Amino acid sequence: MRRTKWLALGMAMAPFAAQAETPDGAGEAMAAASIVVTGTGLSLPPGTPAYGAVVIDRDRLEDAASGRIESVLADVAGFQQFRRSDSRASNPSNQGATLRALGGNASSRTLVLLDGVPVADPFFGYIPFSALVPDRLALVRVTRGGGSGAFGAGAVAGTIELASATRDQMPHVGASAYYGSRDATELSASIAPDLGSGYVSLSGRWDRGDGFQTTPKDQRVAATVPAAYDSWSTNLRAVAPIDATSEIQFRGTLFQDNRTLRFAGADSVSQGQDASIRYISRGRWQVDALAYLQARNFSNIVISSTSFRKSLDQRNTPSTGIGGKIELRPPVGEDHVLRIGVDSRFATGDMFEDAYNAGIASNPLTSRRHAGGDQITSGIFAEDDWTIGKLVLTGGVRADRWSIRNGFYKAVSAAGLVTQDSSYANRSDWEFSGRAGALYHVSDAVALRAAAYSGFRLPTLNELYRPFVVFPITTQANAALKPEKLKGVEGGIDLTPASGVQLSATLFYNRLDDAIANVTIATNTRQRQNVNAIVAKGVELTASTQLPADFSLLASYAYSHSEVDAPGMAFDGFAPAQVPRHSASATLAWAPKAGPELSATLRYTAKQYEDDLQSDVLPDALTLDALARLPIGHGVSLVARGENLFDEDVVTRNAGGSIDLGTPRTLWIGVRFGQ
Repeated sequence: MRRTKWLALGMAMAPFAAQAETPDGAGEAMAAASIVVTGTGLSLPPGTPAYGAVVIDRDRLEDAASGRIESVLADVAGFQQFRRSDSRASNPSNQGATLRALGGNASSRTLVLLDGVPVADPFFGYIPFSALVPDRLALVRVTRGGGSGAFGAGAVAGTIELASATRDQMPHVGASAYYGSRDATELSASIAPDLGSGYVSLSGRWDRGDGFQTTPKDQRVAATVPAAYDSWSTNLRAVAPIDATSEIQFRGTLFQDNRTLRFAGADSVSQGQDASIRYISRGRWQVDALAYLQARNFSNIVISSTSFRKSLDQRNTPSTGIGGKIELRPPVGEDHVLRIGVDSRFATGDMFEDAYNAGIASNPLTSRRHAGGDQITSGIFAEDDWTIGKLVLTGGVRADRWSIRNGFYKAVSAAGLVTQDSSYANRSDWEFSGRAGALYHVSDAVALRAAAYSGFRLPTLNELYRPFVVFPITTQANAALKPEKLKGVEGGIDLTPASGVQLSATLFYNRLDDAIANVTIATNTRQRQNVNAIVAKGVELTASTQLPADFSLLASYAYSHSEVDAPGMAFDGFAPAQVPRHSASATLAWAPKAGPELSATLRYTAKQYEDDLQSDVLPDALTLDALARLPIGHGVSLVARGENLFDEDVVTRNAGGSIDLGTPRTLWIGVRFGQ
């Protein structure tokens, strides 16, 4: 970790070094040219709308009642995590993100990018949501449906692109402080000074709270405690020009997240140190070159729900991700936007854990376990958008070489005797994927689109090598897991019947072959296995409109008919675990140009099942969030926020009647400053 911090510091200095080492005379030339530093990536190709992306803007990001990015992402109907709980009250390793009803999985089936960098944990594949602060972002673009394209491998359910806020979106100095239910506090601060022709932004956030009781009242025992949390993150971003058309962007993030879940002593810690450096050229030959490093760790203590003693100490899970991308856009004429490039990602990690006999008062150590491995994925891609009058055709292909290497699992008894020592054969192969789409502007008010795509996702190191227990269920790892492969098609229509009114409808059909699922193989025992396929089809509707009297409405709805295709298995034809058939979200806001602001968000999620056999039901849930902001002058505003105002019981886990609940009614009051 110490070496990583020094490397991050070196990368942080790179933009300033590039600015300081301007050759003699070049500074005058730069001053004479019009230098505009944006801090963004390359512009979107014209064929992007063919894939039906949904954009969440900065105003909406700043108005989340929970202040958490996963809550904002729920504006996009069809978005789901493995659990319904947010990053204050779930195990971090459960925070996978997916779309299109392809099945609950603690690893992400959606490729989540921050300024082009994958943010998933290299070992587990979860998303560190607590480190992704909405105030730091300019926008979020959600593309439902697979097809890796130029994003990189792993986008079987879609892609979520997070873009950092630009200089003109950030206050020079900003701060906020909130106090909430159950002695919760949320503090943040930022500075964003100009530096020559570039700028630097430094921000930090600290959240803590005594937490709520995730356990229903009739299931609580003496060892039951609220889901306390304490997390912080800090982010440094610097942008410096090289010349009138190119710039260097650096980002470094440090974070730590501490949580306690269900029982006293059931503590988890996740932490990370991430750094990336990006070169953007907007000249005749456009270039996007990116390199990044992730250093992560995770620890977790499991408490027995019968004796309430320690049964497992996942004391250390270090992992590292290293990767990069080079994308070129050569000048091939005004009617074409050609993208060619290469990308690569290396992930390595291992886990160290100790098992204990929780049935004996002395709680003796019974076993020490060590498992891990490496993964490499390297790809080459080409994609072109061709504009022919009102028609835009887009298409791309990828070829990826992947390898899974050095996998092992070793267990040693308390006496030092080796009880298992398994080494798994190295594997490698090629995967070919692509996507194609068409966008036709019938008129200024009507656009038709259609797309087809394929993609793949490697099993994570966690899925391959690490078993886990969520009492009373034991889930076994599976070192023989194959990559998931998706094929899908969709078609849609986008309408702009009047100024400020946008409507969209999409029909989709996706098939995920060799889907990785937790399959019941015995009583209270599951194993990660490749099932034949998950087939998801449905419709997605979105709407946004400006209403009279400064009101606006954002709404989305997804109906998904998803089922498992597993001939001969007990769950053949069943809905995948954790998948609701209906989900909807609507936000009504009142925001006059000057004065107070109000917004309310209503969300509905239909019932879903905890397990593959549909034996444990998670009932449907309807929640209401709200926010009010009152400016009082000089950049200061008073803010009130409310989560789950109906105080709905949101069941997030049901294992044979052992239940966890999500966030109850939570109220916040605070002050916000920005100038």
